[in-house]
Amino acid sequence: MKLLSFSLQNFRNLERVAAVPHPRFTLVCGENGQGKTNLLEGIYYLLALRPLRPAKASELVRLGQGEANLTGEIDQDGVARSVAVRLSCGLRALSLGGNPVAEVDRYLEAGAVVAFTPDELAIVRAAPERRRRYLDRAVFTRWPAYLVELREYQRLLRSRNRILQERGPVDLRESFEIPLARAGARLWMRRRAWLEEVSPHFTRAFDRIGRLSEEVALSYPAAGEGTEADLASRLLSKLHDRLSLDEARGFTSVGPHADDLRLAIGGLSARVYASQGQGRAIVLSLKVAEIENLREKLGAAPLLLLDDVSSELDPARNRELLGYLRELSAQVLLTTTDPGPLLPRLQEDAASWRVDAGVVTV
Repeated sequence: MKLLSFSLQNFRNLERVAAVPHPRFTLVCGENGQGKTNLLEGIYYLLALRPLRPAKASELVRLGQGEANLTGEIDQDGVARSVAVRLSCGLRALSLGGNPVAEVDRYLEAGAVVAFTPDELAIVRAAPERRRRYLDRAVFTRWPAYLVELREYQRLLRSRNRILQERGPVDLRESFEIPLARAGARLWMRRRAWLEEVSPHFTRAFDRIGRLSEEVALSYPAAGEGTEADLASRLLSKLHDRLSLDEARGFTSVGPHADDLRLAIGGLSARVYASQGQGRAIVLSLKVAEIENLREKLGAAPLLLLDDVSSELDPARNRELLGYLRELSAQVLLTTTDPGPLLPRLQEDAASWRVDAGVVTV
């Protein structure tokens, strides 16, 4: 997929941006706090309908403005399509090919985008919630329908939690538990399928990037074996088994929202035993594996957005990452405070933009 052009109006601190990215590499330069990440986030939101950083839709609109408008034209398999998002009063309106569209998964099928931020380099040692957030983002990039499925699960989960907190009627609580178990089983199936696809790519990527003798592994034990119906039955049983605990705490203690993506190195927990360098090699390998899996399954590499990642990597892994990106037939936008080390390695296949106080010079 290629992003042919885009425009952002009143998004974060960006008043108005209209630009044509380079077909290969676009280097977005500027000091910290000027709007480089906002620029990438606008593109990411346009294509993925999620911000790079946790935020409400109303917080994405430029301060003092009533709405934000994001538009773009993408090339998917040689066919150009327009996409547009309008954010107003905390609500979102979508357009695909110039026509309004209500189905989120249909909109998301227009193009695949993968973002890589410095925050992700810390997921090995972070709390499980951070790894779940990464996992959910990766899964919905692979299967756009997952976003709708995840939101349905979260809606049912909030309802059960509210009943637990208010000590609501038993029959009302039970009426939510069967659909909650079914929705949770669906998430488990999606996550398990993603893990099965990505694991071989992850192992190969780490062999190249990590340059270490230790073996690495991904696992998601919560899903377990069995059909979707088996998993739903298992989750329903767990909900019943933990009812007393959940009532005492006022929230649901078991399900996809409480799971963890396990990362291991040398057979040991990477969260506990991986060094900083090993941890960053693991995360870099995860992103490469995600990209390679999308390229294999979708027939083309996704658009890549890298937010100042090079400044967080050691020189050796920087070389590995840039070497991989040059080999990959993908369009890449990178932000940096110091373009000096990057431009010579990208050679003639790059454009350089500047961001100062929300103004983008191309």
